[in-house]
Amino acid sequence: MKISQKQSVFHNEVLTRFDLYKSLFLTLPFQRVKHTGTILPFFSTHCEKGVDEHLAPEDIIESFFGQYEQYVQEEDRIDFLFRIVQYIERQVVLFDAVEDSAFQTVGHTDESGILQGLFQRANDNPELKKKIVNKLRDFSVRLVLTAHPTQFYPGPVLAIINDLIDALKRNDVSNIQLLLQQLGKTPFINKQKPTPVDEAASLAWFLENVFYKVASGIQSKIDQEMEVPIEEVKQLIELGFWPGGDRDGNPNVTAESTKKVANMLRTILFRCYYRDFRIVKRRITFRGTEKNLDLLQDLFYENSFNPKDNPTDDTAIILENLNAVKDVLNNQHDGLFVELVEDLIRKVTTFGCYFTTLDIRQDSSILRQTFNYLVERHPETNLNLVQIQHSEEEKEKQIPFTEYALGYDEDADKLVIDTLQVIDLLKDIQRSGSERAAQRFIISNCQQASDILGLMQLFLWSGWKQDGLTIDFVPLFETVDDLSRAADVMRTLYSHKTYAAHIKRRGNKQTIMLGFSDSTKDGGYLMANWSIYKAKIELTAIAREYDVDLVFFDGRGGPPARGGGKTQRFYASMGKEIANEHIQLTIQGQTISSQYGSPETAQYNIEQLLQAGIISEIQQREGDTLTAKQKEVIDQMAHESHRKFLALRKHPLFLKYLETLSPLKQLSDVNISSRPVKRNSGKELRLEDLRAISFVTSWSQLKQNIPGFYGVGTSLQWAEENNLWSYVKNLYESSGMFKTIIDNCMMSMTKSNFDITSYMQYDATFGEFWMMLRDEYELTKKYILKLSNSSMLMEDYPIERASILAREKIVLPLLTIQHYAIRTLLNKKLSEDKEAIYRKLIARTIYGVVNAGRNLA
Repeated sequence: MKISQKQSVFHNEVLTRFDLYKSLFLTLPFQRVKHTGTILPFFSTHCEKGVDEHLAPEDIIESFFGQYEQYVQEEDRIDFLFRIVQYIERQVVLFDAVEDSAFQTVGHTDESGILQGLFQRANDNPELKKKIVNKLRDFSVRLVLTAHPTQFYPGPVLAIINDLIDALKRNDVSNIQLLLQQLGKTPFINKQKPTPVDEAASLAWFLENVFYKVASGIQSKIDQEMEVPIEEVKQLIELGFWPGGDRDGNPNVTAESTKKVANMLRTILFRCYYRDFRIVKRRITFRGTEKNLDLLQDLFYENSFNPKDNPTDDTAIILENLNAVKDVLNNQHDGLFVELVEDLIRKVTTFGCYFTTLDIRQDSSILRQTFNYLVERHPETNLNLVQIQHSEEEKEKQIPFTEYALGYDEDADKLVIDTLQVIDLLKDIQRSGSERAAQRFIISNCQQASDILGLMQLFLWSGWKQDGLTIDFVPLFETVDDLSRAADVMRTLYSHKTYAAHIKRRGNKQTIMLGFSDSTKDGGYLMANWSIYKAKIELTAIAREYDVDLVFFDGRGGPPARGGGKTQRFYASMGKEIANEHIQLTIQGQTISSQYGSPETAQYNIEQLLQAGIISEIQQREGDTLTAKQKEVIDQMAHESHRKFLALRKHPLFLKYLETLSPLKQLSDVNISSRPVKRNSGKELRLEDLRAISFVTSWSQLKQNIPGFYGVGTSLQWAEENNLWSYVKNLYESSGMFKTIIDNCMMSMTKSNFDITSYMQYDATFGEFWMMLRDEYELTKKYILKLSNSSMLMEDYPIERASILAREKIVLPLLTIQHYAIRTLLNKKLSEDKEAIYRKLIARTIYGVVNAGRNLA
């Protein structure tokens, strides 16, 4: 299909249908909704014209109200603006649903071929099939769901979207109209901040309604297509879960909430099993299966509706009885309905009694604090606290790895108590769901080998035994400096006698997490990408030297500025120098709902990742393994980009600009997450304390998206001026990794619009700073278009470009309202009540802008 045809299909199936169904809002039986919907097109056009003319938001808003006599009073104007926000929020939902319903029809521009095509080629090529089968024997994709708030739809709205998608596929106008009425009545905001358990319950919707069906279905499909015996293939699709376990910077996560989430995940899984089992029992009414079915009936029902406080792992019992039923059907009843039993066997084999692995994460500083507390409280440890606090070498040498339990006082620091309680709780979670229920402890901000060795000792001081330590210790390297030290840290660990023995007991496998978000905030877009890539090469070389099976776990958010974008292309282009036997990554916010929100989209995106992992090993492109010269060129460019970004960070107006002109302060007023907007809440804002999500979100609300491009143009210009342009051009054409970096940068820039904030160039305080940002944007755009031989950004991805531009058009009025409210608070003296109203208006606009952005930034 030609590009022009694809664009035509997108226009007909998405844009035209959106306009058609959008008109249904006007038929809703809510008078205020109809009135708002009638005026909105005029308001949107007025905003577009004002932005084109570079007007300030207050001039745009006030000139609009000047045309309508009914909006003389400020109260009436504010009421109208709130109704515009509510209306556009629901338009965004409708656009999401229309676009997702057209998923199969519209197709995709990023066609490296999905899994089915690869299997078809393999069936015609015995040698290729043999390679794929060998790869599948020890390969997996793990998707880890996080509660990071990069999309703000509450659970009921997500359910409406799902139902809308189904109705739109059938063109069921009457049902669509009913769902839009429901949408009109359903609140989009939480009155209170969600708890970690609330966040887990919200994400569990995707586990129950999407991943439960899709993961086992893909596994079954691969088994059949490749004719691989089930016992020879490890679990291909794994799920991970952070809500309730990720306590890094979130004091609201406690051992109690971790326990509640673990129990909830088990209960939800058994309800899924119970629903499937009822179908099995309704069909299998033959003699010879009664005893097994009755036992399973009781087991599934009790675990679904009368769960025990400390259950045991029943996976083996379930499989034993299901296989017994299967044997009876095959041997006595001609295999009638055996496929229903086999489907349930596959699901139980995939999910056991745990559903998804609950990861535990905590910052290294808290773990050190806990270690030091126990040493100080218990002289019998025979450790010199002064020495181990000031000498990394001394601490590595002194840690005794003794196995005896140490107690703590009830008045100890809350985070110390939580750390020790969750270490103890992990035994109970593993008892109820097997080791797979919770087996990883992630150390955030990992800076030295003793961060891991000290945590290992904490487990031994909490009653665990070295030979029974069924825990994987996962260092998380995220800043540019931490990434540069990562290889030295891991070499120390691999050569450490006690840790090396632990790794051996864990199947000689080491998982290392690399965080993208903080490295972007720390070093800028290009340096973050290059630092992670370079660290992967170094870490792979050391792992191979010590014969360790290395697994990279990538902390990649939804937007390109946080490591997202065309993720599967990164994995397909890692080259020979990077371990890629397993793919593990975080998915969050709008990435979950946009890429994994329905069975169709989830299947497509999981299959893309599976294929990327297979292709990267058995059909690697020569250009994906960089030459020494190519590495040198990227390294030099990354340092030029880094210098440019550091100069921006050190600019005296950098944080002040973000705090004053973006809705950064209002993010803390939005009840979207149990996690604080920044670490060290209550203290003066420092960049290192500001969470990457808040950082990226604030720039995206300004439509400037600095974390996704700043410094790239400077580095490309430097390359050209130093006669390296031919190398850069070759990199873009031959290296999948480098091309993906540039293409994702284009996506960030497509979602930028400096015209919206062009009024800032005249600001006495921030005018020059704004122009500096705008100039780097224009420079980056100039060189990226030259590099990609394009006349417009994302020219090679016309459908994605059209989708982005349509969404940007929908939310332009929200941005105008938001900036109007921010400037009103800045420039007018208001009463306390009025200030609260304008702050609320700003907070409300944030929802719609973020939700419309999907891969925001």
